[in-house]
Amino acid sequence: MTALTLSTAAAPGLRADAIVIGVAKGAQGPVVAPGAEAVDKAYDGRLAGVLETLGASGAEGELTKLPAPAGFKAPLVVAVGLGEEPDAKSDEGYESDALRKAAGVAARALAGSKRAAFALPVDSPGAVGAIAEGVLLGAYSFDVYKENANGGKARNGKAPLAEAALLGGKPRDASHKGAVARAVAVAEELNRARDLINTPPNDLTPAAFAGIAQTAAKEHGIKVQVLDEKALAKGGYGGILGVGGGSAAAPRLVKLSYTHPKAAKHLAFVGKGITYDSGGISLKPAGHNETMKCDMSGAAAVFAAVVAAARLGLEVNVTGWLALAENMPSGSAVRPGDVLRMYSGKTVEVLNTDAEGRLVLADALWAASQENPDAIVDVATLTGAMMLALGSRTFGVMANDDAFRGAVYEAAEEVGEPAWPMPLPEHLRKGMESQVADIANMGERMGGGLVAGLFLREFVGEGITWAHLDIAGPAFNEGGPFGYTPKGGTGTAVRTLVRLAELTAAGDLG
Repeated sequence: MTALTLSTAAAPGLRADAIVIGVAKGAQGPVVAPGAEAVDKAYDGRLAGVLETLGASGAEGELTKLPAPAGFKAPLVVAVGLGEEPDAKSDEGYESDALRKAAGVAARALAGSKRAAFALPVDSPGAVGAIAEGVLLGAYSFDVYKENANGGKARNGKAPLAEAALLGGKPRDASHKGAVARAVAVAEELNRARDLINTPPNDLTPAAFAGIAQTAAKEHGIKVQVLDEKALAKGGYGGILGVGGGSAAAPRLVKLSYTHPKAAKHLAFVGKGITYDSGGISLKPAGHNETMKCDMSGAAAVFAAVVAAARLGLEVNVTGWLALAENMPSGSAVRPGDVLRMYSGKTVEVLNTDAEGRLVLADALWAASQENPDAIVDVATLTGAMMLALGSRTFGVMANDDAFRGAVYEAAEEVGEPAWPMPLPEHLRKGMESQVADIANMGERMGGGLVAGLFLREFVGEGITWAHLDIAGPAFNEGGPFGYTPKGGTGTAVRTLVRLAELTAAGDLG
């Protein structure tokens, strides 16, 4: 991953392949952002005009390259848009996510470079952390399957930016160093989640995912327990076994436990981990299978968040539950009309085998509930209905507690992950009534994302605060990259979960 350094050096004398500066949308045209004063001075104070002549406006995501002025050791200046210029009358500077996105755009554009200096606005440790995070996330590249036979560079691309110097960052300032350290821990784990999501399903089976989790847990002092198909059968995990029964790759339930000796609170994160989803007997139509390796994005997010919490040493106990299975059609697959007895003891009539995520989550939610945590948050690429409601960049947040739903939403917005609070209308529960079982896994078609949330609520222990994140839209980016988000697996929800753990550790979350 890109190496980060804090530097108080002046831009003109810095040896680098490029100097990255910010440009914003001002009332009268583009405005050079703070941090680039030395660069602007070298252009005789006319840099904004030069950029405007080149077509720059300062819009978010915009990138303009121009030769560096005489006397600079770097040959290139890269101006990246920050969006609207902050109100001069306000004490607030540029928003963290604007800095994060700008840094991500520049880092991705500088692939193949050895070193770049980022002269973006730095007015606080938070700004330092946002820029650092943006660089690390924007420089991400998944090239494992593009390498030459001798393990050299990817054939079809350039190596990620090797080093980024954050100008204005103070190398001896504890708060600045801490902000970078946090950014590195979170970004490395988020990029690990992206790697898992992008890994093809023939290599990422439930057993393989469990093995990766075991290795990481050992490295970071996290306790891990893996239930294989025999242990799942003995324990009565009918949901996970039912979904995984049609595949030659047997299911797993992984429990990751990070504990801190001073922790006063306990959070449980539960992730849907369908390593490939064919739909089962209710086979998905052509055109809907190609990206279904991403159906384990929830489990990847939970895994990454638990490891990040451990690396950050947060004073909170965090337990992650990864419900891993492959949903395939075969003679041993669960059929529409079958009834499964879940780990909770409830029976579920399976009306559609492609509504499988809620079945594995139901078992994991009940297992998490047995430890009586202060709150449970589950994460899942659960429904196409949520994508229809919120699009491809926003995830839905449902909960059994309005205040907690609001807190989760605010945490997501704070870290730059678009989310939206969604209701759990009681009248939709009636649609899941079954003639032969306690509940069916399908209900009314309209409001299907909310129906799925109501189903999951049935398997949360009484009195436990719970939230459900349906990340079906933003988990996998099928379009072009934007901001610090690459094409493919995005790692959505990792930063929200980490922020919830931080807030809990600080006593600011209930």
